Amino acid sequence: MYSPHLANTTNHPFGIAVKSADGIYIIDENNHRYIDLISGIAVSNLGHQHPHIIESLNSQLEKHLHVMVFGEYSQDIQNKLAESLTNLLPSSLDCLYVVNSGTEANEAALKLAKRATGKTRLISFKGAYHGSTHGSLSVSGNEHKKYAFRPLLPDVVQLPFNDIDSLDFIDHRVAAVIIEPIQGDAGVRIPSVEFMQKLRKICNDHCILLIADEIQTGFGRTGKLFAFEHFGIVPDIMTIGKAFGGGMPIGGLVTSQKLMSLFTHNPTLGHITTFGGHPMSCAGALAGIEILQKENLIARVESKGILFEKLLDHPLIKEIRRKGLFFAIEMENADMVQKVVEGCKEKGLLSFWFLSCPESFRIAPPLIITEEQITLSCEIINEVMDELS
Repeated sequence: MYSPHLANTTNHPFGIAVKSADGIYIIDENNHRYIDLISGIAVSNLGHQHPHIIESLNSQLEKHLHVMVFGEYSQDIQNKLAESLTNLLPSSLDCLYVVNSGTEANEAALKLAKRATGKTRLISFKGAYHGSTHGSLSVSGNEHKKYAFRPLLPDVVQLPFNDIDSLDFIDHRVAAVIIEPIQGDAGVRIPSVEFMQKLRKICNDHCILLIADEIQTGFGRTGKLFAFEHFGIVPDIMTIGKAFGGGMPIGGLVTSQKLMSLFTHNPTLGHITTFGGHPMSCAGALAGIEILQKENLIARVESKGILFEKLLDHPLIKEIRRKGLFFAIEMENADMVQKVVEGCKEKGLLSFWFLSCPESFRIAPPLIITEEQITLSCEIINEVMDELS
């Protein structure tokens, strides 16, 4: 199944040999069809092979692929994407820098914060996941994933998530605070409005840049276009990835034109990328934004989430943490989670684990999922749990 010439990330991969994918389904080489309730870890928010995305990719393919490193040539598809995205955002988030992935977006955001403030201290939160490159790993919270790669960035302080009193530690020495408005890999941890609004005020008071990592929560996943909207705040910098590309690899850094311009001087080319803003990825991203608007998918996310939560009523479930269609289903222990995830796979349904929350399993289905498909999915999950009871 796996080529000996292709790198593995684990000795125990999930083991689906993919032949094709369509809508909410993945089909393996034996033509077994699986309901995809993880969306490639919140990437395929619009399902697989959406016709409008395929049409957009084919149209761009006929024009050109890579022509130059990002920023040196004017490319129509990049311009259209930036305009389409920023038109949906608060006026202070009016400039997009397109990169290759979410972790690269976070790297750029941390650099920009240091450049803008002249300070070095970074604040992040325990349980956070911001990526696997050195900078983004430095501000992530899973020490088990970090220790083998130290030393990482200096002057990083991690505070307890959603602990409102801990925010008083933040002072004028801080360049930036980076936060997932809703923590993903920690098991869908949702902060209070009071916590987020106090954080915003402290950043304002001390001239600190607030970075919202919306890589996993963006583009409708939580029932808003972006999760920060749930809390009545606006970040200074927002990072995006995953669902941004409609299935294509892309990331982005969004901030004000004033802040972004700091990358152009002292030094020039303060951040550069060869493949960032690849025209095919931009075509997928633009089509994805158009679909969200045309099909009004976000308006129905919360009601679908409520239906999932209602139907997943089983005594083995200890807690359901949810915002929109972003779920952590907590069980008794990691062993039980393993059995549920594997049991669902055997019955044709794909859920998955969290790296930093082994006692819960993940559900993040495509936003296009229907009520009938939700009902069937919950029947399968409940059936697996019945067999474990």
